[in-house]
Amino acid sequence: MKSIQSIRGMPDLLPGELPRWQYVEQCIRQLLHSYAYREIRFPVVESTELFKRSVGESTDIVDKEMYSFADRNGDSLTLRPEGTAGCVRACLQHGLLANQQCQRLWYQGPMFRYERPQKGRMRQFHQVGVECLGMDSALIDAELIAISARLWSALQLSDKLQLELNTLGSPAARATYREALVTFLRQHEAALDSDSQRRLASNPLRILDSKNAATQALLHDAPLLMDYMDAASIEHFAQLKDLLDKLGISYRINPRLVRGLDYYNNTVFEWTTEHLGAQNAVCAGGRYDGLVEQLGGAPTAAAGFAM
Repeated sequence: MKSIQSIRGMPDLLPGELPRWQYVEQCIRQLLHSYAYREIRFPVVESTELFKRSVGESTDIVDKEMYSFADRNGDSLTLRPEGTAGCVRACLQHGLLANQQCQRLWYQGPMFRYERPQKGRMRQFHQVGVECLGMDSALIDAELIAISARLWSALQLSDKLQLELNTLGSPAARATYREALVTFLRQHEAALDSDSQRRLASNPLRILDSKNAATQALLHDAPLLMDYMDAASIEHFAQLKDLLDKLGISYRINPRLVRGLDYYNNTVFEWTTEHLGAQNAVCAGGRYDGLVEQLGGAPTAAAGFAM
């Protein structure tokens, strides 16, 4: 009889490996509790509509990577591909944001995306998420980045990681920039790689972080988002950079950094490494001030990251 194997890209964690996992988890838990972040746990399975409304139907995650299925009632359910949407849904459902309450929350657990398994990229992967809801100051952006920097220091990884930083501005500024970018790219559509041609109509900002060398060369002459930025976003970004300078956290401005989820605005950041394999981002996040309202809540400032 043929033996049954684990599903490709969904690895077992064996007893010999787990002490390292537990050590990292302990470091994370202690650090986040010292910043007054409280743990929250929510289901691995959510309504598919949650991710379509939050992550965005035109993103690669929703378009190509989600594990979705119909249950016996015919409802469409999805194994969670990321944690922010579920965290916000739980906050709204249980009144954690009522009366403009602020929440510092964190979670950990498995996430699921259907993609080609390779070094640094699995179909079931484990993620820690950190979310701060109800505070719109650049101080919170700096706090989140400082937490991640302190973790790298605790794990003796600081010399292997580089912080990349950008701002996406307000939704209105980004919409104006999107028009200018699409106009430029239409003139060079034939030279774009196939993924970028597909994204041109649905999610053109994702073309900016294309891994295709020819597309990146073409983007050298593309309009820059910073040239379309609103004054409030410029000021917020300046405050963040000043705070990071005072904290002694070095960073590199990456004007092509846009992140792959629709809900981001203003600050976006990534910690990257050359030591991981197919995926070079170890930790990424930013502001998502419109997501709570998008999921049926009151307008609420929010920022977070996942690693």
